[in-house]
Amino acid sequence: MREVINNSVYFGVAISLISYIIGLMVKKKFKYNILNPLLIAIIIVIVILTTFDIDYDTYNQGGEYINFLLTPATVCLAIPLYHQLDLLKKNFKAIMAGILAGSFSNLIGIFALSLMFKFTHEIYASLLPKSITTAIGLAVSGEIGGIPTITVVSISLTGISGNVIGESVCKLFRIKDPISVGLALGTASHAVGTARALELGEIEGAMSSLSIAVAGLITVVLAPIFANFLL
Repeated sequence: MREVINNSVYFGVAISLISYIIGLMVKKKFKYNILNPLLIAIIIVIVILTTFDIDYDTYNQGGEYINFLLTPATVCLAIPLYHQLDLLKKNFKAIMAGILAGSFSNLIGIFALSLMFKFTHEIYASLLPKSITTAIGLAVSGEIGGIPTITVVSISLTGISGNVIGESVCKLFRIKDPISVGLALGTASHAVGTARALELGEIEGAMSSLSIAVAGLITVVLAPIFANFLL
């Protein structure tokens, strides 16, 4: 059995898809935000790999095929934005200012926490791209001397957190405007947050989709600069 698993490139894909489907079923049945399908899938995969003592590299042979789909999936998020193009034109300056402020806040927050907890430069560089999509974040992390594995974990946790509590945080601070809500979710928690934004409404989803691309570009430019602040 182990030999079949070790030699099969489909094992990682199968486990990932089945785990996510289970997550969707649980979320649909109980309807709690904390029961995020991606979070449930991650937990199931970890339990399976740990229980059966399966190496991560063995699992990732098939997982790489899923990673390959990240970029086209991100590009597809431009569709809801296209439907709200007029709204974007009318509020262009405010939208760009909001995304820029959010991107700066993410980077400054990581810098402050790194100083507070005395992180090494490698850890600090790994966390800087935490709020952008994995496809861009991994490239940024590698360029500035980060550890890709830590970057993936930080991006995943950031996205899941935004998906789970993002709407509640907006309500707590009485942020009701759909443009503002969408920008907040997309800038802070990339594609996973955008999935939640799309559930809230078409405008929220469109603005969140825009935030992914713009925040990614801003972080690509600023992350190497911030990386030099802590050596």
